[in-house]
Amino acid sequence: MPGKLDVSKRAERPDGMYSYCRVVGCSHPTRAGTTKGLDRRFCRRHADHYSRHGSPYKRSYAAEALTPYRKIVQGWLREHMNDFWVANAVERVNGLYAQAGPFEEAFRLAGLPPKERARKAWARFRDAGVAPERVVQSWLVVELAVRLDPQPDGDREFKRVQGAKLIHRLASGSHKRWEREAMLKPGAVPKIIVTELHKYPHSRGKVLRYIGADMEDACGLVVSSHLPGLLSAANHEDT
Repeated sequence: MPGKLDVSKRAERPDGMYSYCRVVGCSHPTRAGTTKGLDRRFCRRHADHYSRHGSPYKRSYAAEALTPYRKIVQGWLREHMNDFWVANAVERVNGLYAQAGPFEEAFRLAGLPPKERARKAWARFRDAGVAPERVVQSWLVVELAVRLDPQPDGDREFKRVQGAKLIHRLASGSHKRWEREAMLKPGAVPKIIVTELHKYPHSRGKVLRYIGADMEDACGLVVSSHLPGLLSAANHEDT
């Protein structure tokens, strides 16, 4: 509690040294330069963008932008599933699944540290039947998208967030459905009342960074060994 009070008091005091957002062309003050936060780098809008996309200025790749790379990677993986480094990456993803512990409903994740929520995300992917090969594919798709982007954000964090977003979409939420009988009027025939509850973990923040770092670690040797071949396949596709 004392620590929270100290943070609150600091946030209420604008810091004149951090008057402008670091994003070129943005005239808004950082949150540390206002009474609304401690962020010394970005204004509120760019801080939110950074949390969601892994970059303060570049948006996440749209599905249609990634479709050509997905087709290339799918074809490449079909031809290389017996490759040592591909098999190694698949095994590493299986290791993430094995170490994720029991599945937890999204309703129960509130209050957990980001690293623990990321671990629980791997349990969610596992129980949703997301094949390890699909995780490897997603990371390679992002590698191609970033490498061949004419205006890339080369920061590793952006790439990690993009990879995490791809698999986050495959098993993003928990869903509950209850049925009960209710008599709406005395003597009336009971009606079935259906109640549904849907909870989706937020696709933003540190959780995405941890998931993306796990993907990068699992697939790093495939990338270092085969990226030239993948780029060659992509360039051949364009010609």
